[in-house]
Amino acid sequence: MQTLFAKEVRRFMRVPGQTVLSPLISTTLYFIVFGYSISGRIQTVEGSPYLHFIVPGLVFLGIANNAFLNSSSSLFITKIQGTVVDLLVSPLGPGELMAGFIGGAMVRGLVVGGLTWAVAAVFTGFSLEHAWVAAYFLLLSSYVFSVLGMLAAVWAEKFEQINFFPTFVMLPLTFLGGVFYSVRELPSPWNAISLFNPMVYMVEGLRYGLLGRSIYPPLMGGAILAGVAVVATVVTYGVLRSGYKMKA
Repeated sequence: MQTLFAKEVRRFMRVPGQTVLSPLISTTLYFIVFGYSISGRIQTVEGSPYLHFIVPGLVFLGIANNAFLNSSSSLFITKIQGTVVDLLVSPLGPGELMAGFIGGAMVRGLVVGGLTWAVAAVFTGFSLEHAWVAAYFLLLSSYVFSVLGMLAAVWAEKFEQINFFPTFVMLPLTFLGGVFYSVRELPSPWNAISLFNPMVYMVEGLRYGLLGRSIYPPLMGGAILAGVAVVATVVTYGVLRSGYKMKA
């Protein structure tokens, strides 16, 4: 398990320009373009300056996207190349396979999220109001999307399918998740529909940890995030144990 984890970390560190620098530049551009173009018109959102308000959402985007992409691409490539057989015959159970892949994906997600936070601090200053709350949402968010990445890789049989979840599920939910605006400002019925978007509570929980403000109680967001984590873990463990789309 330790060897698998180390391999996963080395895999993305061999190409830091693609796996770390590229998403960091993308989120920095989001910050500059959205932040400075909109902050001239919107001074504050939910009691926070607009530039400060979007920082937690951008950190969340960096974590979620990179954690998902790392575990999904790594496991999917082993399936395509046929090297997944080496993992299946090794003395690794489903839980140990999950720990290795998920651990590496979490490292990548947290590295990108941390660098995004550091870049934002250059523009807005460093802010950390509730360290334990922030740590909870940072760690569990990276875990959830790492597990979902593994689940997507097990299900996918083509490269087009591996991109289905980030394109048609993650992207709409994140952009409708209150990253760049307050969901309470949405017109009806979208403000009511947003209540069923779990990413809203994830972003707001992290916003509470970093800025000390959120429109929903952090306990609610924490409970929803924990529930998603448990369900995703149970499902992923089950499909790995059964060998679904993994064994010839």
